[in-house]
Amino acid sequence: MGNGNTRVRGVAARAGGWSARHRWAAVGIWVLFVVVAMGLGSVAGRVDVKESDQLSGETHTAARILEDAGIDEPASETVLVQAKDDGTKATDPAFRAAVTDVVKAVEGTGRVTDVASPYDTKTISKDGRSALVQFDMRGDADTAGERVEPVLDAVQDVQEDHSSLRVEEIGGASMQKTFDDAFGSDFQQAEFSAVPVALGILLIAFGALVAALLPVALSITAIIATMGLMGVVSHLVPMSDTANSVMLLVGLAVGVDYCLFYLRREREERMAGRDPETALRIAAATSGRAIVVSGVTVCVAMAGMLFTGIAEFKAMGLASLMVVAVAMVGSVTVLPALLSLLGERVEKGRIPYLNPEAKQRRAARKGRRIEDGSRFWGAVLRVVLARPAVSLVVAAGALLAIAAPALGMKTQNLTLDQEFGDSLPIVATYNRVNDAFPGGSDPAEVVVKAKDIGAPEVRSALDDFRERAVSSGASRGPVEVKVDDARNLALVYVPLVGGSDLDKAGASLDMLRDEVRPATLGKVDGVQAPITGQVAGSKDFNDQLAGAVVPVFAFVVVFAFVLMLLSFRSLTVAITSILLNLLSVGAAYGILVAVFQHGWGASLVGAEGVGAIITWLPLFLFVILFGLSMDYHVFVVSRIREARLRGRTTREAITHGVVTTAGVVTSAAVIMVAVFAIFGTLSMQSMKQMGVGLAAAVLIDATIIRGVLLPAVMALLGERNWYFPKWLRRLPDLTHDESDPEPVAPARPAAVEGETVRL
Repeated sequence: MGNGNTRVRGVAARAGGWSARHRWAAVGIWVLFVVVAMGLGSVAGRVDVKESDQLSGETHTAARILEDAGIDEPASETVLVQAKDDGTKATDPAFRAAVTDVVKAVEGTGRVTDVASPYDTKTISKDGRSALVQFDMRGDADTAGERVEPVLDAVQDVQEDHSSLRVEEIGGASMQKTFDDAFGSDFQQAEFSAVPVALGILLIAFGALVAALLPVALSITAIIATMGLMGVVSHLVPMSDTANSVMLLVGLAVGVDYCLFYLRREREERMAGRDPETALRIAAATSGRAIVVSGVTVCVAMAGMLFTGIAEFKAMGLASLMVVAVAMVGSVTVLPALLSLLGERVEKGRIPYLNPEAKQRRAARKGRRIEDGSRFWGAVLRVVLARPAVSLVVAAGALLAIAAPALGMKTQNLTLDQEFGDSLPIVATYNRVNDAFPGGSDPAEVVVKAKDIGAPEVRSALDDFRERAVSSGASRGPVEVKVDDARNLALVYVPLVGGSDLDKAGASLDMLRDEVRPATLGKVDGVQAPITGQVAGSKDFNDQLAGAVVPVFAFVVVFAFVLMLLSFRSLTVAITSILLNLLSVGAAYGILVAVFQHGWGASLVGAEGVGAIITWLPLFLFVILFGLSMDYHVFVVSRIREARLRGRTTREAITHGVVTTAGVVTSAAVIMVAVFAIFGTLSMQSMKQMGVGLAAAVLIDATIIRGVLLPAVMALLGERNWYFPKWLRRLPDLTHDESDPEPVAPARPAAVEGETVRL
């Protein structure tokens, strides 16, 4: 095909054209931007989300009261002393000796304060076999895990001296240390291994080292720049380590995707016989524009997290939005500049039998012609386009069946045993404490603030609350009250009936909040008594998240619909895009519920049915998947529309669009699935749920949705795909950029013969 004059238009085309003409300037500006962003972030420092801001409802109010009073609650620790047989009791001399040794041992470390004997606090189980020695770690609770090791060693020494008893420590500091030791390096390894995995797949996809390195390099620089920007922005919207990890995942995914789109189109045009300048110009006008549309859509989806009102979600949403925007800008500016600089050298480091040009030469020697595309997807399309209605019913029916378990989804914050199973010894200690002292390991905490905490009516109300908490059945006691006269505060610790069973413990919490508190502390004017703790925090978080679901879903769906409508000038395409994406998300939800809630096939992914999905995951998955799946959709539909505008029939355009984009969509999907699957290998159930959910959804989206449902729906709709009512034509025109129409090749069958299978 000749290299005739090709006219291009639009922001992406102009940006790509300018970068290609001013190559060194474009590269220099990008490098300067990354360096400046890093520098500003380093100077500004990062402000992280405060613990009080991560909470909601009464738990937030309680945290604010303590924060305003200047009270930093220490990390509390507990040592369980328990008889291994039914004959030994806490009143026995040997048991008392063990308790005394524990008290002396932990005090002797100099790392603890307020050590309390169970014989003073009455923390002895009803059967008399278990007792709790309680104390607090000195210093900041956030770093207590770094200082708890000598205390753990001292407790272990006591255990060795009293082998007939169990002497085990558990608490905030010891759990923090255990998790850091067990999973800190686990997370780092997962994050660092994502880049080599992506590079390996890109090597297979492109068959050349330089071409494979470009997407990884752009992704890494975009991530580095965003990390710097996060430091600056954190002074307005605080960030977090979780937001940092999510940003890395999203940045790697979209950065690689966008480069793949651009590189593949530029390479395709060069292999079709165009000169490098023309090939780059067409890639900028087509794939460049698809990147901009996709990037804006992903940013809108990520912005949905800002509507939750939850600090952690706002941090994740803003960090993800920024890295997508940076990767998008880099893809349409510095990438064309680098491609222009490299020219044919982008094919350096060719890998035999993988490089497409080598395949072309081998095919030519055998007298065959290789079309760009995928033989596999060509074969699938033959079936789909021959029977589009049947294909639609079968594929949609299968996905609806997969999505069906989602109707019974149950969400909650996972308890320690749900999160880690039997993988850690501390989990067994946690279960033993809860069995002996239901709710004792995670008591509800009532923060009582009064004008005068020593006033008779306040003290009487505190006594009434303590008594009614037990008599109401919400707690079996003991209820502990700590009064701070100087700050006019009292802290009441109430072990909840139900213990680690969050449903039963939640019912006990409701009884405290709705019945016990109003009848006691609620009758005293000027008294605030918000109830916090793990169970309360889980409930308040669930309530706030439930209230945010509808606004977030509505925002993401409506804005995605509007963007697709303006970008393709087709009401039909906009509607089908939203419906297909919702079907993909629904199928991912169904897989999550089936595997992690019901345990169906859980062993295949090294998981187990824990009876619930972690609270934050459904909304997080919706936003992330709705954004990422638009990458593929925009890219494929743009190519179909481009072919249709060049004069092909709708069916020919569908075949051309799906087959010619199959390579890049499959490559991008394989990378995403591999990266997300890495997180599915972690020991924490919440991380497994996230990794499996994301990987499954991307796999479904890139195969069943884009390869079967999309072409089947478009084939059935025919020319109605491009329906755009007259009353909408006044809307802004953001349609995909195309080159001028070119002569249509002679008609050929819908099945593309002799196509190579490409990743």
